[in-house]
Parts: sequence; structure tokens; C-alpha cells
Amino acid sequence: MKTASDPRHLHRQKMVQELFAWSTLPANKTKNIPQIVNRIRDIDKIITKFAPEWETDKIYKADLAILRLAIYELAFAKTEPLKVVIDEAIELAKEFGNETSPSFINGVLGAYLKNDHPIL
Repeated sequence: MKTASDPRHLHRQKMVQELFAWSTLPANKTKNIPQIVNRIRDIDKIITKFAPEWETDKIYKADLAILRLAIYELAFAKTEPLKVVIDEAIELAKEFGNETSPSFINGVLGAYLKNDHPIL
């Protein structure tokens, strides 16, 4: 993340907000996230594998939205360097999560990357 006003960061913020809203009420609009919603089962399988102590319905909703976006970018979109995706996810966790969110996000994404980032 270059700055908080970086257009890519602002776009990710909107995507996290939409994913959060969608996770609480799936009928919510998915203007910026239809490609993520279409892969949500695959994304959630990856999250479950690399955060095995947490079922997705028990993960803090903001953290889940951030993880879903990051896993989508890492496993399916593959348009950004890995470091950029992880740095952005941690920054988003600082903005939207609680005090443990950045380390939780980093841990799940780190475990995913250590396992050659498989797609299930």
C-alpha cells in the first residue's frame, strides 16, 4: 500500500465492505465482488484448511471478508504480487478488524503460502 488514498487500496476497502455486507445478508448487492461470490465455496475451503481451529461462521466477519478477498486474489485472480496482497490484507485488518486481526490474517495467509498456495 503506497498511501491510504491509493485507488487500488480504496477499491479493496469497498470490496471488503461489500463482502462483509454480503456475509451478513447474501441478498446484498455484489457490484464489485461477483467473481469472489462465485468462488466463495472454494475460497472458504481454503480458509478452513489453513485456519482449522476456526469454522468460517465463527471467524470475525471483518476478518472473514478480508481473508476471502486475499485468498481470491492469491488463488484465483493472481494479478498482484503475493507481497502486495498480504500487505494490503494486513492493512485492511488494521482498519476494519480488531487488535488480533492483523496477526490472524497474516497467520492464515502465511500458512497458505507455505503450502505452495494450493487451490482445493
